[in-house]
Amino acid sequence: MPHEVSWFCPHLKTSIALIESAASDHDAAIIDMGGGASTLVDDLLDRGYRNVTVLDISQSALQAAQKRLGERSRLAQWVCADVMKASLPIRAYNVWHDRAVFHFLTQAEQRRDYVSTVTSAVEAAGHVIVSTFGPEGPTRCSGFDVVRYDSDSLQAEFGPRFRLVESVTELHPTPVGTTQQFLYCHFIFES
Repeated sequence: MPHEVSWFCPHLKTSIALIESAASDHDAAIIDMGGGASTLVDDLLDRGYRNVTVLDISQSALQAAQKRLGERSRLAQWVCADVMKASLPIRAYNVWHDRAVFHFLTQAEQRRDYVSTVTSAVEAAGHVIVSTFGPEGPTRCSGFDVVRYDSDSLQAEFGPRFRLVESVTELHPTPVGTTQQFLYCHFIFES
């Protein structure tokens, strides 16, 4: 069940606030990396966004979101792919959102491929919102190793073409009553 995993949050308030500050135009093309069964797509559609894409490696997670949305699922685009292998359109997205994919990329080559995909898919002056476990977050998640970041180390991974606009650290309550530290960084891609 999606609501039983440690990273589940019924509404991604920080993500929503950052996306709304980045995209006041409800026609903005937004892609949610690893969105799977997340409710972010629901919340964006509720706020009137009309060009939302959800990408996830898990077809069953995407199907869970589509089932939850019912007829409204036709209002979003759904892509089942690995972000490093996805064939995304060039300069197509105004906003790239990722809550908790990047920190699973433990190899430097994976992170370079990810940043290369972002560089190709996001328009010039587009917004990139990435959330990872913070410096005091867990070192493993769902049985996998993760990399923890502060804003400086995440900025270093993305490089000088990504200008940090804002960073937010928050404690996320888990379904088992513990908390996990998340870092959100909002960058502007300066091509």
